[in-house]
Order: sequence, then C-alpha cells, then structure tokens
Amino acid sequence: MLNAISTKYLQEFSAATLASAGASTSAGMFSLTPPMETKLRQAIMLSDAFLGMVSLLPVQQIKGQVVDVGDDGLSTGRGDGRRFSVEVGQSGNTYELVKTDSGAHILWETMTQWANSGSKNQWLKMMQNAISRRFALDMLRIGFNGTSAAVVTDPQANPLGQDVNKGWLKIVKEKKASQVLASADLDPTGGVQDSYKNLDSLVQDLINTTIAPEHRQDPDLVVLVGSDLVAAEQHRLLESADSPTEHKAAQSLAKTIAGKKAYTPPFFPATQIWVTNTKNLQILTQEGTQWRKQKNDDDELRFKQNHIRMEGYAVGNLNKFAAIEAVTVADAA
Repeated sequence: MLNAISTKYLQEFSAATLASAGASTSAGMFSLTPPMETKLRQAIMLSDAFLGMVSLLPVQQIKGQVVDVGDDGLSTGRGDGRRFSVEVGQSGNTYELVKTDSGAHILWETMTQWANSGSKNQWLKMMQNAISRRFALDMLRIGFNGTSAAVVTDPQANPLGQDVNKGWLKIVKEKKASQVLASADLDPTGGVQDSYKNLDSLVQDLINTTIAPEHRQDPDLVVLVGSDLVAAEQHRLLESADSPTEHKAAQSLAKTIAGKKAYTPPFFPATQIWVTNTKNLQILTQEGTQWRKQKNDDDELRFKQNHIRMEGYAVGNLNKFAAIEAVTVADAA
C-alpha cells in the first residue's frame, strides 16, 4: 500500500508531468507539445549510452523518403554546365511508421518500499528508470531484433519485440539484401573451410567486400558485435597469451576490432556482427502524434503510464551498412 511519503511523492511526480506538458491537473491522457517532444527525445538519448549514439528524428509523415543525416561521400566537384551537387539520401529508401504503445505499471507497495529506502531524489530516479528508461530500452530491443509489425503483438512469444516493428537488420535485408551476409565461421585453427581465424580478419573482409568503396575509410565506422563472439575470442586470446602484450590485446578486444571502435549494445544479437556508423541507425517519430497517459489506479493498487506514438526505424545510408546474421565459432575440441 501507499504510505504518506510515497503518496506525497507520487502526487508531486504526477503534477510535475502534467505541468511540463501544459495539461490540466485532471488530465489522464495528454498530447506532448513540440518543446516537450524535444525534451523527451533528449531524455531518451540520455537514458542509455548507446541509444544516445543513434539518430532519434522527428518526421512529418507516416510514410516518406529516408534522409541520410550523415556527411558521407564526396560532395565536391565540377558539373557540366551546372552547379555540382549530390543528393542527400538514397532514392527508394523509404520509411513507414506504425502505432506504438509503451506501457508499464508500478505496484503501490513497490513505490512505498522505494520511499522508505532513500531520499526523494532517489525515489524519482527509481520511477524514471522503472518506466521511462524501460520504454527507451525497448526501442533498442526492437531496433536490433524486430522482424515484423503485428496487428496484435505477443510478448511471450517475442520477448525482444520481434513483432512490434521491423528493426534495422530486417529493413536492410528487404531494401538491399546484398549488405547482409547469412553466415560466417570463426576457427583459429583454419580447419573449417573458408573460415576466419579471428574477428579482426572477419570484420576487415566484411568491410572490404560489403561496405561501398566510398565509405570503407570513413573514420566514423564502428563494429557492433554480439556478446558470444566477444567472449569466445577473448577466451581464445587469453588461453594462448604468453606475454603481457597478448593479455592486453585480449582485454582490449571489446573496445576495438579491425582498427574500428567496437560496441556490444544492449539486446544486440549474441552471434551477429554489424559494421556501420551509429547515426546511420535511425528511430523516427511522427511529430504531433505523441501522447502520454498516467493513472493512479486505486482498484488495481498500481500507478500506470503509457507512451503512445507513431514510430518506425530506418537506415540512412544502406551502402554504409554491412552485417553477418550468424557467426559460428568452431568448437575448440
């Protein structure tokens, strides 16, 4: 149950949310104004380090042409009787948004436990992490794992949001399948035919064969690598390390691969590898469609929040994206 402290904190939290939206104190559901949409976007970007690296962009339409927000490729030259210019974006690379509803609730007894265990600021932080940060992390779950947009989703069968929306890999496979390789093998012994001895050689070959030539030397290319692959490669390096230098190389593997910065983001598939720049990964939200709902439900003894909007995913430059969908590590035995 709520006690006096948690009741006071919750009332202040709810009132502050309504005030920042310019909504009346009795509003259960309210739309977000443009300034609040901007603040929410900034808060989402700050809620997770990797989420702050991707592009969270407002758009006007439910369907439209994807715009490359990078500054990639040559844009200097001389035209034949006209000014030299290159197109921003790629023809045929379109996006489509779908209705997206994020909802969560916190039990009264949980909020009371938080209120009794710390300060008001700690309570507010727990509330924000429990709801807003959870919504934000769902954006990464879906971005990395989404394959479809079902009319009615099934979170039990699709715990990573596979049926909430099409994520980045699925979009590239549909729009430019040549950028995604089905599989590759890692085998330090070389016993498996056409295998790679380490992640460095695998990633370098992926860049050389799949990333467009004009982007292969771009300084902002990074490697997204699954946790199983990092663990297997670190284990191999540590097992064979005979010097402090080799030990250091094993420990730094998670930071660089093939000379590129490496990341293992939350919910990234454990056996996949992507090469791109992080701003190439886009999450698009239609302006004016964002609504929030909050309710302190005294029948169910819980506080509920929902964030409803039209949202979708896009890859700005398909030529600057390469992936391997399943990397198999050979059994050491």
